[in-house]
Amino acid sequence: MIHEDFRLGQLVSYVGNKTIPILRLYRYKEAFAFPFVQEFIRRFGLTQSDYLFDPFCGMGTTLFAAMQQGIPAIGIDRLPIATFVARTLPLFFSVEPPLLLETFQALSDKARNAEPAQIASDVAIMQKAFPKTTLLALRRWKTVIAELDYPLRDIFSLLFLSILEPCSYTTKDGQFLRLRPDKQVADPAAMLQRKVHEAQTDITLLRQLWGNQQKISPPLVQLADARDLSEVPFAQSPTALITSPPYANRYDYTRTYALELCFNFVKSSAELKTLRFGILRSHIEAKVAATDRPPHPVIQEVVDLLRGNERKLNNPRIPAMLTAYFVDMRQVISEWGRVLAPGAQVAMVVDNVRFDGELVPVDLVLSELAEGMGFKVQQVIVARYKGNSSQQMGKYGRVPVRESIVVWRKEGTT
Repeated sequence: MIHEDFRLGQLVSYVGNKTIPILRLYRYKEAFAFPFVQEFIRRFGLTQSDYLFDPFCGMGTTLFAAMQQGIPAIGIDRLPIATFVARTLPLFFSVEPPLLLETFQALSDKARNAEPAQIASDVAIMQKAFPKTTLLALRRWKTVIAELDYPLRDIFSLLFLSILEPCSYTTKDGQFLRLRPDKQVADPAAMLQRKVHEAQTDITLLRQLWGNQQKISPPLVQLADARDLSEVPFAQSPTALITSPPYANRYDYTRTYALELCFNFVKSSAELKTLRFGILRSHIEAKVAATDRPPHPVIQEVVDLLRGNERKLNNPRIPAMLTAYFVDMRQVISEWGRVLAPGAQVAMVVDNVRFDGELVPVDLVLSELAEGMGFKVQQVIVARYKGNSSQQMGKYGRVPVRESIVVWRKEGTT
């Protein structure tokens, strides 16, 4: 059942999107690559009569690839920056490239004296992330962009969000948004103009590669929770699912994307915290209910070992996080079993993890949980092996963990 296909190793990370027009405009580093989705659309034999679902759609790579092949698709995510990007990227097909530069030039004049927009300024990182003059300029740009009509408003909002990191002292680094006070901060107007030129080039390139996609309906994208699909407006029962959930690696997306969230999606620190406690519980600050119990004996064993008195974890909440993560993922898979069509095919990228030397075989545990919820495990494909952290290597040596694609089929016939 387990086999290696290292050719896929280059496709399970965002790196592959850096050469894809439009997708490369926004750096959503947790995404997998466009060719990965193409590969599994091919392997699954999907056609325009299928209905593809991505319950952790992120920046929308799955949906973008489906749109290119005319396959109806729907995606959801709990993170508002993710659903905004996924919904907005297809809009670039609807505008003529020269209009972007014309709009930028018109906005430049207005932005010099515009009233600064409100942002979630009480969030700690926002008080340190920007030089004062840069922050003021960004807030003015936000004001004038908000005055545009749709779809230019959303297109320019996406380009604006893409420049926040280079215009700040921050760098996205794993589970953190790290401050680098010595970093050279870019000028907002210059960076936005550069992104406008990139977008113009990408629209032209993609039209040459794909033809005019304006007549193709964009996929549906909705802000929703994969643990409860009852309000998701499926046009029909999905016949395929291609996704990658957050990994059980302590990363907190509400911190990684804090700048974007505080500029456009939350109004205060309290709203940001509410979002943090509402996403899939894959991070240290996740709240754990008294009734939560590890849903698999392997997870129970690992949690018990990590809670042992002799263990000195770098964060004592890791056992609780693992418990909550697998409780959540069991509920997610249960929902898939409820909504997917009989015979539906699933490809999901997951990452095994190691804490204090204890390996958590996420791919196998989730596959066994799926078998109890109406799925048949067809393959566990090892895409690559990854080294553990430098701290763990010093204590336990370089013992790699695998990043895998689990392939399941919902039992029953279509």
